[in-house]
Amino acid sequence: MIRNALIAAAALTAVVAPATAVADPIIGTPPPCVGAADLAGADFNVKKCGVSDVDQHRAGLESNGGAYCGPASLYNVLHYWGHQKDAPVGWLTTKVGNLNPKDPADFGVITNSIGRIGVDAQYNGGTNLTNLRKAWDIATKPARDAGWTTSTGVTSTHNNADFAGELAKKLNEGPLQLVYGRYKAGPTTGSLQRSGGHIVTVVSATGSFNGSTIKLKLADPGRALDSGEGNYLYTQSAYESLDVTLAKKSIKEYIPVKDDENTRADESLEPGTYRTVTRWELTGPRYVSDTTRQMVEGFNWFDMAK
Repeated sequence: MIRNALIAAAALTAVVAPATAVADPIIGTPPPCVGAADLAGADFNVKKCGVSDVDQHRAGLESNGGAYCGPASLYNVLHYWGHQKDAPVGWLTTKVGNLNPKDPADFGVITNSIGRIGVDAQYNGGTNLTNLRKAWDIATKPARDAGWTTSTGVTSTHNNADFAGELAKKLNEGPLQLVYGRYKAGPTTGSLQRSGGHIVTVVSATGSFNGSTIKLKLADPGRALDSGEGNYLYTQSAYESLDVTLAKKSIKEYIPVKDDENTRADESLEPGTYRTVTRWELTGPRYVSDTTRQMVEGFNWFDMAK
């Protein structure tokens, strides 16, 4: 895409003067944020401080960033490693540790950086967890070149005996990217069909190992109190830490047949299939819908060390 190419070029050529990481605004209510790393016993309490909460809705991105939740949430992860751990993550002369999302002077470079992540994650009207991990590998190459080791992976809700416990352990290493699907009613009574999705950054988790519920705090790039107001596409909104609860569910999912553009027939008219799958339903004060249910499907985890 021409727009993506331009964004990538801008991000590659942006020059940011070297600087040491400074104390930056942090997720936490009330401030200051107090971290937690309690994984002992039957219960856990994990909280990461120093995670940014950048907006995905920005002028300069395709459709004003309407589908850039994946790249924006990954930027939040990179911000943590660049600012809290002083890891040299970024692209050529653009280093995340030198940027402050709250500084209006950095808004354009951060927008370009989110666009660059989109290019590296093969943005095509959206991104997926697999390609976002590839974008992580690209953004963390400067750190590996400087002697750091990096790792990343994905954890699914399906066929995972202790999804809550795995989430807590991986969050203890660093902030996570969590994806949930928006599920509408399926063709048969009690069935559900995926109609879209969203990706957010997890900064806190409390619950029990082998439990069926877990409470999270999220940095959500798509939800801001000033969204749609004034010049919101040109400014960074106030940081927020959004409370949600996940509850383990077994659902009957309807999967429609996708049309093959290379054939004359419209395969989407053929009957779909059903499967029983484990998901974790996400609910919260800022996550209310009359038409869909939000079902967590998995998360990307990230780690670095030197």
